[in-house]
Amino acid sequence: MKVVGVIGGSGLYEMEGLKDVASVRVTTPFGDPSDEFVTGMLGDVKMIFLPRHGRGHRFLPSEVNYRANIYGMKKLGAEWVISVSAVGSMREEIKPGHIVIVDQFFDRTKGRISSFYGNGVVGHVEFADPICPDLSKVLHKAAKDAGATVHMGGTYICIEGPQFSTRAESKIYRSWGVDVIGMTNATEAKLAREAELCYSTVALSTDYDCWHETEESVTVEAIIATLKANVAMAKEIIRKAVPAIGAQRGCKCPSALKYATITDPKAIPDKTREGLDLLIGKYLTQKTV
Repeated sequence: MKVVGVIGGSGLYEMEGLKDVASVRVTTPFGDPSDEFVTGMLGDVKMIFLPRHGRGHRFLPSEVNYRANIYGMKKLGAEWVISVSAVGSMREEIKPGHIVIVDQFFDRTKGRISSFYGNGVVGHVEFADPICPDLSKVLHKAAKDAGATVHMGGTYICIEGPQFSTRAESKIYRSWGVDVIGMTNATEAKLAREAELCYSTVALSTDYDCWHETEESVTVEAIIATLKANVAMAKEIIRKAVPAIGAQRGCKCPSALKYATITDPKAIPDKTREGLDLLIGKYLTQKTV
């Protein structure tokens, strides 16, 4: 059975055709996820939904327990994770209401925990191409089929927040060649890679940040209004994408940790090893044979 996770707003699971909907509370070695996971069946595919900021939008981007969220997806059997996120556009041609299937990240966050490694175990995962190419192609086609104006590829600059950018920052980011700006997805993508999940972002453009000379500066009211219009489109993209995802993963994502762990297995503390068993246990066993 294919198992597909979706991380985004709390209403994404309210989509046509989703059956056997249930809420599941998951415990992890890294604390509590943002909220209960919502599971259901979309045809013959098991779906797992999680509101990134919790129901009622309770957590700042820097307060989200990304490790617990991704670990919970892995624990529930997800192999693919679709991230749905509101972003600001840094390009004239990416208008509010457009969709961007990003393929790169520029991480400007400052103090987030973005790795499962640590506490006595060291690992380095390949991250040159942070988005699963196979999943992103499926999402791009699904977006086109759903009637969205969609841009394939682009760089997502991830800032700490919760404040929006100053005009100076926004103009500098544009000069760096980024395409959209947000506050969450770079951290998620790093952890998804370490969890060997196929991860891709559906970025919903809601505004022009504050760089645009002829548009008003970004406001929460404007974002919410555009986002509400985009949620229906996001649901339709997911609904069309899920059946098109291949049953077998032919990308590099499922073996991302094969050579990542550097620490001698005998030197890893028992508590750390127990907490990471779901992620790296199979590789540590191979090393000790």
